[in-house]
Amino acid sequence: MEFFHHDVNFDWMGKTKYFVALSLSLLIIGAASWIHKGGLDYGIDFKGGTLVYVRFASTPPVEKLRQGLVQQGLGDSVIQRISDIGTANANEVVIYLPQRGQGNEALDAGKSSILTALHATLGSSGEAGKQDFNEATPESIADVLTRKDPLSLGPAGAARYQQLARQLTDYRDHQAQGVVSNLDQLRQAGAAPQVLSAVGDSFYSGPFAVVNVEIVGPKVGADLRRQAVYVTLYALAGMLVYIALRFELVYGAAAVLAVFHDVLITLGLFSLLHFEISLTVIAALLTLVGYSMNDTIVIFDRIRENLRLMRREREPFKTIVNRSINQTLSRTILTSGLTFLTVLVLFLMGGQVLRSFSFALVVGILVGTYSSFGIAAPLVVAWYDWKGKGAVPVSGTTTGTKTRAREVQGRLAPAGRR
Repeated sequence: MEFFHHDVNFDWMGKTKYFVALSLSLLIIGAASWIHKGGLDYGIDFKGGTLVYVRFASTPPVEKLRQGLVQQGLGDSVIQRISDIGTANANEVVIYLPQRGQGNEALDAGKSSILTALHATLGSSGEAGKQDFNEATPESIADVLTRKDPLSLGPAGAARYQQLARQLTDYRDHQAQGVVSNLDQLRQAGAAPQVLSAVGDSFYSGPFAVVNVEIVGPKVGADLRRQAVYVTLYALAGMLVYIALRFELVYGAAAVLAVFHDVLITLGLFSLLHFEISLTVIAALLTLVGYSMNDTIVIFDRIRENLRLMRREREPFKTIVNRSINQTLSRTILTSGLTFLTVLVLFLMGGQVLRSFSFALVVGILVGTYSSFGIAAPLVVAWYDWKGKGAVPVSGTTTGTKTRAREVQGRLAPAGRR
């Protein structure tokens, strides 16, 4: 499959100044946002604090919850609605409370403070001596049923009550999507009236349920931040060594600078658009590094091949680079375009949890593809121009393979088939 059935003759190197202007603009905008905000928006993985995921039986009153958190002295907390296109249930919010104080006690206190504020705001403190059924475990429900023995099964009824408890919690977690707003709903789980009466004596149904709680200390967050930087630098260093050995040092340096440029632009857009940096984003950035590097190596490999095949024509190095980019253009559009469509769907329909991850991939595919011909290739051309080799192609020994005689331009593969 090819997009171009005729030779493309676009002067990419003649547009270098526009590529440089675009990259500098994006880098400056991102740096300005970064400096203005005093740094990137780190998620709980790197910053430390408490995340409480809360699910409601109906549409969550976000503004009411926000006001309640402020009244309870949690004005620095952040509440965000979670709505996934691909799921029917969108009645969930996540509440983030930054680290307060030191030690595990402070983190546990953050969780307790959020739950206390939720109960005070929604008036769901419950009845004295009763547990919230939406937060109950199968073991606690089975223990209550075993003690009350509503079916008069005697000491041998423990196994039966454990089965009933699992049946009730399965209904709550799946059919009721995690929240039972009225204990009468449990009739649909197949529970006998005596069992429902015993449950009602010891439990009440609250308007929300805590789905998950994540707690990360500040020391762990700082360590993860440092390790993320090291991992990225190690990846770039390894790629630099590989390309220097496989091609030349200038090719490796140009490729690494282009990838570093991609990462900086992506982080700048994260700062500008208020996306958080989390561990999944680091994974996306490393994916971006590999993807961009792969596209750059394809162009470099075609440049090396053309240097061998066209050495007798003594064309300017810039012309050879232009021809190499044009010959791989169809392949670039196919691979990058299809990958971009995939990550775009992930960004639009992957949900809140994957939003930052997929955004990094969307930006990375675009910037990584652009930097291969707009940054990496011009850097190599600029190096040879500076060294005075821009008028004559480099001999076969500098391209990493032996010179082959009697190779002519006619042996080049058609555009897009490499």
